[in-house]
Amino acid sequence: MSTVLIPGPALETLSDPKSIGDSTKPSTVEVVRVVAVYLATIVISVLLFFLIRSRGEGLIAPGVSGFGSAAPETQIATFAHVLLALLVVLAVSRLSRAVFRVMHQPAVIGEIVAGIMLGPSLLGYIAPGISSYLFPASLAPSLNLISQAGVVVFMFLIGLEFNPRLLMTRSHAALAISHASIIVPFLLGSSLALVIYPTYATGDVPFTVFAMFMGISLSVTAFPVLARILTERRLQATDVGTVALTCAAVDDATAWCLLAVFIGVAQAMTAQGFFTAYLTIAYVMVMFGLVRPLFVRLVRRFDDAVPSQGALALVMTGMLLSSLATEFIGIHAIFGAFLMGAIIPHDTRLARRLVDNLENVVVVVLLPMFFAFTGLRTQIGLINGASAWLLCGVLILLATLGKFGGSIFAARFTGMRWREAAILATLMNTRGLMELIVLNIGLDLKILSPALFAMLVIMALVTTFLTTPVLDLLYRGHQSGERRPVTIAV
Repeated sequence: MSTVLIPGPALETLSDPKSIGDSTKPSTVEVVRVVAVYLATIVISVLLFFLIRSRGEGLIAPGVSGFGSAAPETQIATFAHVLLALLVVLAVSRLSRAVFRVMHQPAVIGEIVAGIMLGPSLLGYIAPGISSYLFPASLAPSLNLISQAGVVVFMFLIGLEFNPRLLMTRSHAALAISHASIIVPFLLGSSLALVIYPTYATGDVPFTVFAMFMGISLSVTAFPVLARILTERRLQATDVGTVALTCAAVDDATAWCLLAVFIGVAQAMTAQGFFTAYLTIAYVMVMFGLVRPLFVRLVRRFDDAVPSQGALALVMTGMLLSSLATEFIGIHAIFGAFLMGAIIPHDTRLARRLVDNLENVVVVVLLPMFFAFTGLRTQIGLINGASAWLLCGVLILLATLGKFGGSIFAARFTGMRWREAAILATLMNTRGLMELIVLNIGLDLKILSPALFAMLVIMALVTTFLTTPVLDLLYRGHQSGERRPVTIAV
């Protein structure tokens, strides 16, 4: 019996004798029922998306954006100017992090806000001269390189801390909940594309690509942010926290696969896009089926000794080669970096030393540059007029309802009580860094207009910001009184 102690007045004790630990051995009837509903959900979702696609293929969007390619920058900023920009970004991001930590918000919220404040939405509006001096157009390529390098290494660290065993435990419940939290917002986002494609897309962006991207952008859950929130609130060892981490891990793995397929289709289209998708699947199978077992044996054999600099250099070389391979395949380098990290056993001395050596530099120095670069690209002033702000509100509403609704009903279906299901659904609504990575890819490929990009950045910020207040509300009635055990059956 696995229990969670929640302080508060009398709380209903679940009568189901099954615990989280017992749920790893569900009955045959339960497994058949979950699998049948899951397969039916997948089939219906695919049919609905193709119906949406058939309705949207005939829509025509005005203008030409250069979809699929980014215009090269010709000017290069001086190294001194890059250092000045880095100094400003670090100072503002640290101050913003401190402010939002006081508000009991995750640090990523402060970093995103810092980036927006340094961009045209605030600094460029109130002090255009200072903004143009600190962040001239010629600085964009350098900031982009630093931010991309930071994200690649950060995703490698996420891979190092990724525990594949999470995917093996409570798998029937985690799969149902996580995929429900993807399918519902994906269909809502692709449905919204039917309405906004003629206005917010350009003529050379196919509707299929636009609809897929809108669905993916509303479906992402930020595993790192969710893990940080659970740790800060000491929920990571609870039943709800464990299930949330498992669902987020499955969600992230599925989202990366969807993103890989999407990028292949967006950049190549038709048969070449499917070829890219096949290469991606083959690469993942090779990494986990061949490379990982060899790497595990090698690491375990020498794990008693302190990893040498040569061993660390070898792993970093593998990360770069993996990133280069995924770029060659036609998907983003961050996918290869994550895979390289994921094949290294997370509980080994090598993995711990890599995390210790890289985490502070990446989190303190490099990631703030990514948020600053995203902020420089976010022009909230382009959201002009009541209809544009109404659309921004609709995006926030659909993203929240899709994630929350899909998660809570799937969690309830697998046996959770309503309160625990609501807590899990709230946690699954976090986005943050992962969402910004997806949005920047969409802007680079000219799928998103600057105005729609700004709306989606605001959506990511608001939905992530709402997580902790909603958790406080759900736990508000349990801050005093008798502590009673609560068993969650999944």
